[in-house]
This record gives sequence, structure tokens and C-alpha cells, in this order.
Amino acid sequence: MFWKLYLIALPVFFALDMLWIGVVAKNFYASQIGMLIKSDINRTAAVVFYLLFLAGMVLFVILPAIKAGSWTHALWYGAAFGLITYATYDLTNLATLKNWPVLLTVVDMAWGVMLAAAVSTATYFIAVKLGL
Repeated sequence: MFWKLYLIALPVFFALDMLWIGVVAKNFYASQIGMLIKSDINRTAAVVFYLLFLAGMVLFVILPAIKAGSWTHALWYGAAFGLITYATYDLTNLATLKNWPVLLTVVDMAWGVMLAAAVSTATYFIAVKLGL
């Protein structure tokens, strides 16, 4: 069941996050931390993040929501998972890096909440529709 849910969540997560990073918030991130952004991103690190993040979301949010038969579990626990995971990155940077923008921290954490809640809930509904 884990892998089936993982394969459902993967394209949903990737599509939403690429839309956010590549279109909606591209200029925002550039204006906030453009001086820190590499022109040649480490794709391996990015892929590893996506794979681990999704594994955590499936394990700690989506599977329990399916077992509980509750889309609201997927929504709220997804939101909490997104908040905690994105806060780990953003608040650590705010605490340790010179001139890390507070606005970026708030916006990115809000995105983590919305992204994880949306992916968890969408994956739940797709899985139920497929009879998983």
C-alpha cells in the first residue's frame, strides 16, 4: 500500500511544487535570497529531498488517513507535517544565517502547510477513488 500511495503522491507533489517554485513564487524567492541561489542547482540533493519528504508524508499522514477513512485527517495532519518540516528548514536558516529574511520564512512555511495539506488530501481522494 505504501508504494501505491507514494506513486500517487509523487506527481501531485512535483506538479504543485514546480508550479510554485517555477512560476508563482519564482520572483519572490529571487528577490529574497537571490544572492544565495546557485545557477547550477544540486539536482541530486533536490531529488533526495523530494523522495524523503514524500516518504514521510505517506508514512506519517496519508497511510494513517486511509486507515482512518478520513480525508480531514489527511488535510490537517498534512498541514501539520508541512508546517513542521518546512519550519525545520526555515527557522534553522533564520536562526543561523546572516540576513535570512523573516518574510521568506513566513511565506515558505505557509507554502509547506498548503503543499503538504493539498498533496495529502488529493492523494487520499485518488486512493479512495481507486479502491485502495
